[in-house]
Amino acid sequence: MPIADTDAPVTLTRQAQTVLDTASQLFYAHGIHAVGVDRIASESGVTKKTLYNRFGSKENLVLAYLQQRENQWRTILHDHLQQHPEPGIDRILAVFDAANSWYPGRSTKGCSAVNARAEEGPDPIGHLIPQEVTEQKTWMRSRFSELCAEAGFTDPDRVACQLQLLLEGALVTLGTRAFDSPVSLARETAALILRNSPSASS
Repeated sequence: MPIADTDAPVTLTRQAQTVLDTASQLFYAHGIHAVGVDRIASESGVTKKTLYNRFGSKENLVLAYLQQRENQWRTILHDHLQQHPEPGIDRILAVFDAANSWYPGRSTKGCSAVNARAEEGPDPIGHLIPQEVTEQKTWMRSRFSELCAEAGFTDPDRVACQLQLLLEGALVTLGTRAFDSPVSLARETAALILRNSPSASS
């Protein structure tokens, strides 16, 4: 299931999609290491043999889980950016609007990718999981950088890193529930950074 920049996920069979949806709910609610393939197969109504026939390994199933959520996020992001086609601050802030519509209801325990990376230990599931997480986060930083470059900021990479820190901090705070509406506050802070960052037009 390669990740799309917008909304073109790979089509799975109905049975495979059921397994993936069940695994996704269990992984997010209980953690990857705490959920075994026996439980996933049982709650999906399939045999372990069928699960392995569809995904090959638990690591591949975890990758599919992470990639499906990332595809869903990128679809929401794409839709929000489409509402602000002109380069500028409003288009950049649309990233936070997208996060505000996507994360609060789906990420009550924080970011699934960050959580998966945090589960790494002396007995990791495989090397592909941390690689996938890094690629997803690097993609988001690169997208921020592109948006900042389009908007004419003189150091788009630096501003992109600042915005990425805000977004990631908001996602962690959603999971810890330290205070309400962290994504909205991150958006406010992002607006201050953007309005005070040097640009070619300033």
